Amino acid sequence: MLTWTAAQANEAVIRKNLTERLPNLPPIEEVRPTPMRGLFEVRIGGSELLYTDAEGNYLIQGVLIDTRARTNLTEERLQQLTAVAFADLPLQDAFATVRGNGQRKIAVFADPNCGFCKRFERDLLKLDNVTVYTFLYPVLGKDSEQKARAIWCARDRAKAWADWMLRNVTPAVPPNGCDTTALERNLAFGQKARITGTPTTFLADGRRVTGAIGLDRLEPMLNAAK
Repeated sequence: MLTWTAAQANEAVIRKNLTERLPNLPPIEEVRPTPMRGLFEVRIGGSELLYTDAEGNYLIQGVLIDTRARTNLTEERLQQLTAVAFADLPLQDAFATVRGNGQRKIAVFADPNCGFCKRFERDLLKLDNVTVYTFLYPVLGKDSEQKARAIWCARDRAKAWADWMLRNVTPAVPPNGCDTTALERNLAFGQKARITGTPTTFLADGRRVTGAIGLDRLEPMLNAAK
């Protein structure tokens, strides 16, 4: 096992060599040893992971698998880096849909014109005993912004959202003076949290799930995140 001093020395060499040899490489944010002897993780761009040897002579892009434990170490590390504590989500800028006892909780960032979001919404209907916090996240263009404002300004936001996403019922034009600054805050939060696509889901334990995953994957994740 590397000592702290040795790891520091390796980090200095890796940073120096990679920076000098690859001037177009984004700034290195972190260098740390991996469980594989002689292999180091290089983190750039917030959560992009690369791997290198102790001197930065070689750079590897890919996944690191622990064959004994049969686990994807790269995926586990990415989950750690992209997690957002549920308590840190600005739930006041979302609307809630409660099914059953509502004990299980998830938060979904979705664009009203996102086809994958509509598919995901149909799957969410099949969940029981869950509270779904929906963050309107209009990133696909002007029409998305207009629909998001209309849904946010509706008397019953959850119903307006479901009508549009599940039944293709266009939300009513919002009244003058409706405060839609929550949508601006959602976009700002998403930028800070590096939410780059929709749907993006956060579980109660902070784990991030990207894309419209099926119920066969979502159900066990929800149960494990209680």
